[in-house]
Amino acid sequence: MLKQKLNELKHYLIAVATYWYYGRPSRKLIVVGVTGTKGKSSTCRFIASVLEATGHKVGLLTTVEFQIAEKRWLNDKKMTMLGLGQIHKMLRDMVTAGCRYAVVETSSEGIAQYRHYGLNYDIAVFTNLGTEHSERHGGFENLKSAKGKLFKSLQSFRKVFGGQTVQKISIVNSDDEHAPFYAQFTADKRIQARPSSAKIKNSDASGIEFDYSSYGYRINVAGEFNVINAVLAIEVGKSQGMPDDKIAQGLASVKEIAGRMEFIKAGQNFTVIVDYAHEPISLTALFKSLRALAKDKKIIGVIGSDGGGRDVGKRSKMGEVAGRLCDIVIVTDVNCFDEDATQIAEMLASGARSAGKIDNQNLFIEVDRKRAFALSYLLAKVGDVVVFTAKGTEPVICVSGGVKIPWDDRQVARELLLKIKK
Repeated sequence: MLKQKLNELKHYLIAVATYWYYGRPSRKLIVVGVTGTKGKSSTCRFIASVLEATGHKVGLLTTVEFQIAEKRWLNDKKMTMLGLGQIHKMLRDMVTAGCRYAVVETSSEGIAQYRHYGLNYDIAVFTNLGTEHSERHGGFENLKSAKGKLFKSLQSFRKVFGGQTVQKISIVNSDDEHAPFYAQFTADKRIQARPSSAKIKNSDASGIEFDYSSYGYRINVAGEFNVINAVLAIEVGKSQGMPDDKIAQGLASVKEIAGRMEFIKAGQNFTVIVDYAHEPISLTALFKSLRALAKDKKIIGVIGSDGGGRDVGKRSKMGEVAGRLCDIVIVTDVNCFDEDATQIAEMLASGARSAGKIDNQNLFIEVDRKRAFALSYLLAKVGDVVVFTAKGTEPVICVSGGVKIPWDDRQVARELLLKIKK
């Protein structure tokens, strides 16, 4: 406990020091913070693109990518919120580049380590809440409260741009059962988004058309769960006084979100997708969306869970979700750290068995991730859907002894497809 407290104090002092060292950059930006369990990175991407449609330059920090005005690059740090004061340096660079907005994916882990200190949020967005990471916070209620600190921080420094005071705004997904907790925090404007009121008109592998608040929108990424993310971005745009057509333009400009429902194409006669889904809520949304794509063909789900004692309780549930919604389940390693990869896989497999899956018929354990990918291709028939989950754009596999093996799901998936083609 003492070691943990000292570590938190270290992070706090670093955050304070770098906030001042880099000239309190968040005071010169309208900062949008997005928190929740799933969909944060995608929601941030949609928000950034919507805000760019105003003609303003935007900065972005997410698990997937970074952006400073026109420059974009993948996040290769395996960290949602950068530590050691790097966030304030990035914000300073955004100010230098002429950005008006900064969109920051804000994790409960980052909040616990004071990485959100000095960000002076102006807009707080809540996507949804599940139990992931609750063990690291000492229970679900602590996790819930940690994310609430984002909304509490709306009472921070008030900014004036162009002679006008920037409003403090909260936007919550009112379809989530925990929305009332986040909606209660003080703000100049409290918006309750209702993604369930969106009416989907067309949905396929190329994207989704839907109506929301009497206006028609299109997103050019697959997965009906992305409508939730898009609706939250719409509400951010509206809160900034943007007209519907500009918001629609911003949403439609997103052609792909790396490692999120990303299609891998190499001339194969079945569908291959890489997605970051790594807990029960996101896996459920992912597999349900894939059913619409697969239709009467099979879904082959490759799943896994982090080791290191992280969220052990979710493993069997993840297996149960995959067992229930996929036709074939392959369990493999993600980042075993110092845990036994086979034991982690067995926990996931037990959940799949509870949903009726049978070993070596429609349930397979292959802890070597590359071999698991190859196995999924061997099992795939024409028109089937193969989906690799849990890593997305993560650049390494973490194993025992702190060893990090270079890795990219998308690259490995493509290389194996090309070998099959040859």
